[in-house]
Amino acid sequence: MVIKSINLETVCGITSTLPDNDRPEVAFAGKSNVGKSSMINALMNRKSYARISATPGKTQTINFYNINDALYLVDLPGYGYARVSEKEKAQWGRMIERYLHGSSQLREVFLLIDIRHEPSANDRLMYQWIVDQGYEPVIIATKLDKIKRSQVQKHVKMLKEGLALVPGTTVIPFSSVTKQGRDEIWELIEKDCEID
Repeated sequence: MVIKSINLETVCGITSTLPDNDRPEVAFAGKSNVGKSSMINALMNRKSYARISATPGKTQTINFYNINDALYLVDLPGYGYARVSEKEKAQWGRMIERYLHGSSQLREVFLLIDIRHEPSANDRLMYQWIVDQGYEPVIIATKLDKIKRSQVQKHVKMLKEGLALVPGTTVIPFSSVTKQGRDEIWELIEKDCEID
């Protein structure tokens, strides 16, 4: 996709009303520090449009990026970050749930998992939970540039088994450094959102 315009149109906090958008939405979920903001920046061909932080748990809102007035990339808050109170975690959970249930335009959910590590209990919970909401999440295996090429298949298999993926689930190895996987992600988005 050729990115002509990007606009961070809506930022929803815990008490905000979700926008009633009239264009397709694709959402990105993942644990804190999995590389969600970096991936969104890579998709948008921008260096730092989505704020990247070394501090996990930085995205505490749901951010709606309007792309070319054609669709929205929706950045969900990272989960599983330890330094946040249980109350805050529960509020984020409810906020994400409200979005997944409440959006009439949501076409696809991407779940980002660090390719280097076994999926955590939080990753497994999130995957199962997205499936239970009626979505078939696409798995984006981030930080691909941090492992050897010869290790990729082994690590993808580890993710598939660790998450107990539904057979046929798409897994896309991705690097925000080399941009590997970017085109495949856009192809899926364009197909799901019916964009020519």
